[in-house]
Amino acid sequence: MPSKASSQHAVNTTVEPFMIDVAEADLLDLQRRLEQTRWPDELPDSGWDYGVPLAYVRGLVDHWQNGYDWRDHEKTFNAYPQFVTTIDGQRIHFLHIRSPHDGALPLLLLHGWPGSIAEFVDLIGPLTDPTAHGGDASDAFHLVIPSLPGFGFSGATHEKGWDAARAARAFATLMQRLDIGRYGVQGGDMGALIGPEIAHADPDHLIGVHLNAATVGFIPWGEVPEADLATLTAVEKTRVDAIKEFMSPAGSAYFNVQASRPQMIGYALTDSPVGQLAWMVDRMAAWVHGPIERALSPDQILTNVMFYWLTRTATSSARMYYENMHAQPNWGRAASAVPVGVAVFAEDVAIRRYSEQGHNITHWTDFDEGGHFAAMERPQLLTTDVRSFFRNLR
Repeated sequence: MPSKASSQHAVNTTVEPFMIDVAEADLLDLQRRLEQTRWPDELPDSGWDYGVPLAYVRGLVDHWQNGYDWRDHEKTFNAYPQFVTTIDGQRIHFLHIRSPHDGALPLLLLHGWPGSIAEFVDLIGPLTDPTAHGGDASDAFHLVIPSLPGFGFSGATHEKGWDAARAARAFATLMQRLDIGRYGVQGGDMGALIGPEIAHADPDHLIGVHLNAATVGFIPWGEVPEADLATLTAVEKTRVDAIKEFMSPAGSAYFNVQASRPQMIGYALTDSPVGQLAWMVDRMAAWVHGPIERALSPDQILTNVMFYWLTRTATSSARMYYENMHAQPNWGRAASAVPVGVAVFAEDVAIRRYSEQGHNITHWTDFDEGGHFAAMERPQLLTTDVRSFFRNLR
């Protein structure tokens, strides 16, 4: 039975147009804070071993102050139809971009942390208008691209319990509110947690889930027995080693903080733009394929940071880690029959045999390039794989 609060939340079902219009005072405040940064010291020749190097952060901050133009990026997003609506008491901000092609399939695109809707800029054109990008009209999609609850212009969450499952239910409601029947989902990172949950929340309407940067539910949990290791391919063994690295104190430090003390890190990140930048770049650099200088442009990095800084959602976005770790376990739940496709880029760690234990895997692609932020690093490869997976499900 829904709670009284949930019933009250369901009252307001309006969908309102939205434009990003950051106050000039907020941009001036950012510049002031950047100018007054108190820089830490650094050991000589420490490289990336102790965290993001001082010289690299200084270079990004110099671009932030003297080269980066938020208003240009604001115009980019405002060129797309944007809306806000309230679901389960939480504001949800989203882009809703319709394809010019008849018969296009609605597709929900879900970002993760430390990302935002800015990740998907290079996918929008190829997915909505494939004929203008060397594709076929039969592969066209209508796109719904939300900011996750507690992220970006969806704003901070205001109560406990906003884990991946609750976000999934909210997005299923969003699609119903938009009068969308059959639809697909594509998600990475946190989106790769939420996407499979939508398969359980809305199996009558969701036709398929395509994922990248998939982890929980797609990797071995705990130590892999020697007998199993002996049957793994060389690529799979490399992924097992990468999982061990992630679970090490250095690899999982950010996770342990956000999953246990999100309020504590929130004070630092909400007050210091350089702190927010360095906290996010540390993981970006660890998860992209190759040096971050070649994988992501300074503007790509800073725009994602701005989606957290301008909206003061560092704390609430970190809270989703806490909520996921404190959610009711779903051990023993039957696998959903909804088809699942997985794109595994070079820095991803999903392994098919473990993924098949809890998902209806019907499509699997291994890439030897690209990383965690595939939509920004390798948008063409991701676009091609999304088209391929959904081609037989339309």
